[in-house]
Amino acid sequence: MEKLTLQDIKDIATYEKERPEFQKHIIALKKRRRVSVGDKVTLLFENRETVRSQIQEMCRVERIVHDDKIQEEIDVYNGLIPEPNHLAATVFVEIIQMDQIRAILDSLIGLDEHVSIQIGKEKIPAIFEPGRSRDDRIAAVQYVSFKFSPEQIELLKDESVDLYLTTDHPNYKEQAVVSSDIRREFVSDFAI
Repeated sequence: MEKLTLQDIKDIATYEKERPEFQKHIIALKKRRRVSVGDKVTLLFENRETVRSQIQEMCRVERIVHDDKIQEEIDVYNGLIPEPNHLAATVFVEIIQMDQIRAILDSLIGLDEHVSIQIGKEKIPAIFEPGRSRDDRIAAVQYVSFKFSPEQIELLKDESVDLYLTTDHPNYKEQAVVSSDIRREFVSDFAI
């Protein structure tokens, strides 16, 4: 999937005019790319459009108008665009009970070694971005990628083969069936 360039980012005035329709498009797109694994972990699978929306919103909110500063945002967010033969996702640990945030996050330390995609009998472990967890702490938002072999990509295309997202952490064992719509989004990522 191609990385974003300065030419892909609209200036603030142009973006403001297009924003209502673009936001509708992005909300629908993200809905097709979001998978909840149990009640605490959600993965939003990123692509070029979801990342572009984040950059556009960052420039809008922070009133970034100079090309060099916009390029800095692009350089940061381009890391979320999947590399060839990869899917990439933002992992959210969703905690509603504000008074239990630390306790719940502490109970999930090591989650970065326990998230995977399961296609039939094939298990593809998540590769977490370094520096987001430590032996004594885990971040509530993390970035991951999943590296697929050519054979695994072919399995992904075959909708008769079961597809799951799993967590097998000792304190959080959950599995989510990946819908056909989301699966097609994944397949489209590999076609780019």
